[in-house]
Amino acid sequence: MALLKVRFDQKKRVKLAQGLWLMNWLSVLAGIIIFGLGLFLKIELKKRSDMMDNSESHFVPNSLIGMGVLSCVFNSLAGKICYDALDPAKYAKWKPWLKPYLAVCVLFNIVLFLVALCCFLLRGSLESTLAHGLKNGMKFYRDTDTPGRCFMKKTIDMLQIEFKCCGNNGFRDWFEIQWISNRYLDFSSKEVKDRIKSNVDGRYLVDGVPFSCCNPSSPRPCIQYQLTNNSAHYSYDHQTEELNLWVRGCRVALLSYYSNLMNSVGAVTLLVWLFEVTITVGLRYLHTALEGVANPEDPECESEGWLLEKSIPETWKAFLESVKKLGKGNQVEAEGVDAGQAPEAG
Repeated sequence: MALLKVRFDQKKRVKLAQGLWLMNWLSVLAGIIIFGLGLFLKIELKKRSDMMDNSESHFVPNSLIGMGVLSCVFNSLAGKICYDALDPAKYAKWKPWLKPYLAVCVLFNIVLFLVALCCFLLRGSLESTLAHGLKNGMKFYRDTDTPGRCFMKKTIDMLQIEFKCCGNNGFRDWFEIQWISNRYLDFSSKEVKDRIKSNVDGRYLVDGVPFSCCNPSSPRPCIQYQLTNNSAHYSYDHQTEELNLWVRGCRVALLSYYSNLMNSVGAVTLLVWLFEVTITVGLRYLHTALEGVANPEDPECESEGWLLEKSIPETWKAFLESVKKLGKGNQVEAEGVDAGQAPEAG
């Protein structure tokens, strides 16, 4: 028994074809939007690729770009099919290709749904990518004279100013690395010598942060050096007083930004997926309704359209049987090749 059977007369078939024609061209616009979102996401990831680990992948934006292009191609073709469906002579040339085309559309919808899910699941990989990338980037902050790293100071400063953040997890991350270049250190100074000697690795570590960590909204002039020394500043207690620095770490700030961006892209992709599924269902009804016309010379006659020719269990059973037959056919062919090679070897 056919699943979700619907009766169509000529008027309903014409309305269905016209509605699908319009929906397909709207879906072409949706494909352009998906392409644009993928391109925008790729550019945003590329802009801060220096702050990300090398394992950072552009799989999701590349997938969105590819699915946007395929959506434009498939829906343009479907629009042409729906337009020609109104003319029996023109529809005849599409008739043998409709079943394979519908199978490709189902596969396309499955892949589009998986890409939409990936948009929501990207947060986990981004978190580890940003944690390692920011940590390595901060180590190269001082290398303003090193080719290939001289831009890192400006990149991190602009990042901290734009996202109102400081360090990887917080401003104390700067205490653990030497972010001041040796070029700007006076090695004849006793203070510099003592700090370098007090460190096992011979690094110049200070309880200070770069200027880009300063919060301009603070009424007090920025305190960026000797942050843990209360006696170095008038009326200052670093444990009780709210520091005039950005408290949030850049990893959390970037993760929040990209997560919101990915959730928005994923929501739009899901809406497009629902639209594509609706079009595929409509194409299936149009295909079966036109196939069910008993007398092609009488376009006024009624016909039946359905989603599946059999029930869901029967359809699944038939699909499994066809897969088994295909596997047995390949096995028989392999055995025939082996049997043909055996006499030659003898």
